[in-house]
Amino acid sequence: MTLLGLIRHGVTDWNDEYRTQGHSDIPLNERGRKQAELLSKRIGMERWDYIYSSDLSRALETAEIIGKIKNIEVRTDLRLREMNCGLIEGTTEQERVKRWGYGWFRLDLGIESDDEIVKRGRECLADISDRHPDENILIVSHGAFLGMTLKRLIPHIDMTESLMNTSITILHTAQPRWECSLYNCTTHLNVKSIEIVKENMENEI
Repeated sequence: MTLLGLIRHGVTDWNDEYRTQGHSDIPLNERGRKQAELLSKRIGMERWDYIYSSDLSRALETAEIIGKIKNIEVRTDLRLREMNCGLIEGTTEQERVKRWGYGWFRLDLGIESDDEIVKRGRECLADISDRHPDENILIVSHGAFLGMTLKRLIPHIDMTESLMNTSITILHTAQPRWECSLYNCTTHLNVKSIEIVKENMENEI
């Protein structure tokens, strides 16, 4: 059984400003790097064999911070990029309404369709899973891409809560469908919880 750990990248300045990022290559900010470091401490206590990432720097840096602590080289796949948001990239909701009106989302602004996103998402996850049977794979990507893909892969799971930055969601291959054992988990962002886990592990050794 292949295990996939799906991770949303750390936070960026555009996340904080509620700006649509899409394919725009916006780096992590300092808080995002700290989030990734806390995640890496959690991941360091788990078994993971490979790491795949979007090539966009906010995802790639998140993956590299994890890869460093696990001594795993990060592999990039362009299919893991965020959705292409066309003309609305770099804008806030208020700016979009001001420029195109309240019905901006009905206009042809070059935004990648949901079906296109899901198609490349499903194909990418299936390819990676087939490439690494019975191994544990981390995949670092983006909120909209992961969210839309997950809604098609595990529609039987409650996903009303949007994916948080550096959250991890665990999928595993099962017949006749994918199963989800953990969704949108960010317990690593609580430093105290990290210390408790470490203490428990030391007591077991």
